[in-house]
Amino acid sequence: MLMRDLGIIPAQQTGGASDESSPYVNLSRRAFVGGTGLFVLGVALAGCSSYVEPKIDAGAFDLPDAGPSPLTEVNGGDATPALWIAIDKDGAVKITCHRSEMGQQVWTSMAQIVADELEADWANVEIVQAEGHERYGDQNTDGSRSVRFNFHRLRVAGAAMRQMLVAAAALYWKLPQDQCSAKGGLVSNTQNSDTLSYGNLAELAGRLEIPAEADIKLKTPKEWRYINSEIPSLTVPRIVTGQSTYGIDVQRPGMVHAVVARPPQLFGRVGSVDDTKARAVAGVLSTVRLPDAKPPAEFQALGGVAVVARDTWAAIEGRRALEIAWQDGPNAGYDSESYARQLLATARSSGKVRRARGDVAAALASAKTRVAAEYYAPHLNQSPMEPPSATAEWDGDRLECWACVQDPQGTRETLAKALGIDKENIKVTPTWLGGAFGRKSKPDFVIEAALIAREVGKPVKVTWTREDDVQHGYYHSVSAQYCEAGLDMDGTCTAWLHRTVFPPISSTFDNAVNEPSDGELSMGATDVPFAMPNLQVESGDAKAHVRIGWLRSVANIYHAFAVQSFAAELAYAAGRDQKDYLLELIGPARKLDPGNEGAEYGNYGGSLEDYPIDTGRLRHVAEKAAAMAKWGRKLPKGRGLGIAVHRSFLTYVATVIEVAVGADGTIRIPGVWLAVDAGTVINPRHVRAQMEGGTIYGLSNALYGAITANNGAIVEDNFPSWRLMRMGEAPREFKVEIIASNAPPGGVGEPPTPPAAPALANAIFAATGHRLRTLPFIGADGSKLIMPARPTA
Repeated sequence: MLMRDLGIIPAQQTGGASDESSPYVNLSRRAFVGGTGLFVLGVALAGCSSYVEPKIDAGAFDLPDAGPSPLTEVNGGDATPALWIAIDKDGAVKITCHRSEMGQQVWTSMAQIVADELEADWANVEIVQAEGHERYGDQNTDGSRSVRFNFHRLRVAGAAMRQMLVAAAALYWKLPQDQCSAKGGLVSNTQNSDTLSYGNLAELAGRLEIPAEADIKLKTPKEWRYINSEIPSLTVPRIVTGQSTYGIDVQRPGMVHAVVARPPQLFGRVGSVDDTKARAVAGVLSTVRLPDAKPPAEFQALGGVAVVARDTWAAIEGRRALEIAWQDGPNAGYDSESYARQLLATARSSGKVRRARGDVAAALASAKTRVAAEYYAPHLNQSPMEPPSATAEWDGDRLECWACVQDPQGTRETLAKALGIDKENIKVTPTWLGGAFGRKSKPDFVIEAALIAREVGKPVKVTWTREDDVQHGYYHSVSAQYCEAGLDMDGTCTAWLHRTVFPPISSTFDNAVNEPSDGELSMGATDVPFAMPNLQVESGDAKAHVRIGWLRSVANIYHAFAVQSFAAELAYAAGRDQKDYLLELIGPARKLDPGNEGAEYGNYGGSLEDYPIDTGRLRHVAEKAAAMAKWGRKLPKGRGLGIAVHRSFLTYVATVIEVAVGADGTIRIPGVWLAVDAGTVINPRHVRAQMEGGTIYGLSNALYGAITANNGAIVEDNFPSWRLMRMGEAPREFKVEIIASNAPPGGVGEPPTPPAAPALANAIFAATGHRLRTLPFIGADGSKLIMPARPTA
């Protein structure tokens, strides 16, 4: 078996628990076939007697030591075949996925990439979930990077393995390798058409030298069989049949359950606690006082008191019975309404220049018309369907955890720091994630499980309720933005000023940081692709009072809302069609580098050579989406179309939304039309699903999403107060067009979210004449739009 024989991965490595007696479900369903078990393949040759595959004795070949792998540092990381692929004697091809599966179908897409270059039979392909370990390189499943960061190295690994299998067959047949070829899990030769199965060849191939990258021939796109194909999901059948394992599903012998009462404010503390009534609840075993969190927040547990019980319900009831007097922390007094006014005041004043072209001040002073607008977006909660859950088990000084985490390797390192033990004594196995959206890249809940398990001396599962998730999370940053533009006599935009103010994510890791990072500004502010001669982007400082963290598409959400809404406002001021004016703002097809205008631009970790900011691609998706929606058609009274475009995570998306607004402010969404250029696509079916889901996510936040604070504590607690879009409110028609492209793969999980809110705002304006600049759009009654006064030209 190649994984073991190459000596790279220890034989005991699996995707599940560390011992065979564990009740934790191993995500690989087929058992390894050992000993002399063989899968014998019979091939009937036309006009000939049946060919029976011979058994290959790898030990009969006198082979030198294969030596070290030459593929440890290819583009993307280690492409050593044994790191990613194991082939059993029965022909099962086990492909390791080192990223977390959370509904985005990374299991299937990773397998498609490897299996295509490997020329595996898809019917024999299985996935093994990797534990958190540095051997895999970056394992953080965020930033829409799983495919684009690993596409090349996984192709190389698959192709290298294929060539080794072909070399093994040629060695057995004593033929030149160019007379042998692989397809569908078999190697055949041109001399007599004999075949050998991958399972039969695996042991011999595993003893051969791994080819250098220069000697590996990757397939051309025309030769792909699985890449860019709508291969059925590897996960959906398991979900439907109940074979999936999420964080909440993990079971360990002797396991107990815990929930935690946490301080209402960030860095609040337990003043005093009386657990008498809690201990009296049937099933409650004990309580555990957790260490107080101290600035900076990082990924610390928040502190408080854990209630440990025989089952989760008893733990919840025990927590309800706790009598705790909380001490205020440094964020007492934080009020989201007054804070919004502070942010808007900051945005009205000059800030730090982060990108500049021409002379904006002079151009504004000489403009025929000046247009200004302010935009506000509140905190948001990620709200994955599955709240955080983690199970921890101590064995002496060794810790093993199973959890729904986006970054198992980062979790391992965080646990080592929090618990004061060597990370080599920690194993973290990610379960499936019932959604994440950035929340589960922060492993504070895993630390809670580990601390409690060490204290009680038993395996412990910590469960977060929905209320825990809403009130004690890492929140998407609140933002205030000011936009001003100058138009000439023809309505052409000659000057663009954009100021953005928000507490940065880096404040979670350094309490003193108030200034937005270059990375956050690069998400829709300093990379704005407009062609006017004078442009300036500024930032203001803002202090954080809650834990600020990643949420699907991050700063792109509020930046796209402001930029694309303001573009439509300029169209209105100029008396122009919003789609035509947007294309005029984008300008001719060209490639941009914000660094030439003073911006520190990271381009989502991709080079501008491989992933340029290409306004031609941006224009194309805008034109395609408009055509799909039949832009310009006459609509009934109370209906309108809105368009927005945005490039994020190296992918271009244009969204057109049609709304129907009743006289009383109620809203329906008859249709959404979306065009996406994501470069090379692995599975079109999954890309369409991501475009639909990401847009719904954006629409839900735009209509209802608002996390507010009073005296430092989060006000919202569950879905009645933290409202999400419901099935009956979803668009009646949703069309997605994927633009064919030979460009490298871009991200697809996050790019559909940013255009949703501005496209919706622009459609509402087209339908009603009311411009909505504050998110969310729906009032506290949960049914009607908040309608401001009509704008003036």
